[in-house]
Amino acid sequence: MIKKCIFALVLAILIALEVYATPIYGTVTMSNIGYGAKDTMTIWGGGWNGLTVYAGVFLFNKTAGTGDGGLLNNGTIGGFCMDLSEYLASGSQTYDVLMLEDGPRPTMFLGGPMGQQKAAFLAELWGRFYNPAWAAGGTYTSQQKSNAEAFAAAVWEIVYEDLPASSSGWNVTIDGTGGSRGFKATNLDYQTANNWLHSLDGTGPMAQLRSLSRIGSQDFIVEVPAQVPEPSSMAIFAVMGIFLSGRKNLKFKA
Repeated sequence: MIKKCIFALVLAILIALEVYATPIYGTVTMSNIGYGAKDTMTIWGGGWNGLTVYAGVFLFNKTAGTGDGGLLNNGTIGGFCMDLSEYLASGSQTYDVLMLEDGPRPTMFLGGPMGQQKAAFLAELWGRFYNPAWAAGGTYTSQQKSNAEAFAAAVWEIVYEDLPASSSGWNVTIDGTGGSRGFKATNLDYQTANNWLHSLDGTGPMAQLRSLSRIGSQDFIVEVPAQVPEPSSMAIFAVMGIFLSGRKNLKFKA
């Protein structure tokens, strides 16, 4: 009993230090309202061993946001779970907005935040293959459900596995990391998930993603609209444009 209490205390301290050290770029207040396109798969990862779960799009009703969280319109938004070690929160909750590379929290089954390389792969995965119809509400075709599930598996593969030497090394059916880390899954369209992962080469469209994080419940990946420069930045760009235009004219006259 004493050992368990000490372990819990140490874990709580480590999580608190992790939260304190992570830059936060705003908040989002939202509540879970169900699923978009989804299906069931069995997973190993995030502390689970052969757990059957729903995998696909989570739907939320966003009611408020600050900072980067304000970039998301209020109303229904879709996201993908990036945190296998915690449960989905119920009711209205406020999440911290993190840069994607700083998520998820806690990182006990990751060895640290995912980092920029994994975040870049996720941005390309989303830019190439995410389908907004998966979060449109109503009914979904069997193909939409299968694809949304494959997408979720690809997300977890990137987040939880060590980076392979090349994208062809990813395989959602094999735990390539081992130990208490890594990820694998069964009962899904693994060929689609693997094909998507193998196509990631840095040349595809890159979505602008954020991590929505709340200690004590699952963290999610969401896409935010492209940001426009602040008025002060736009003024600087305008001055630079006039300056460069003047230099070009002077060079032409010379």
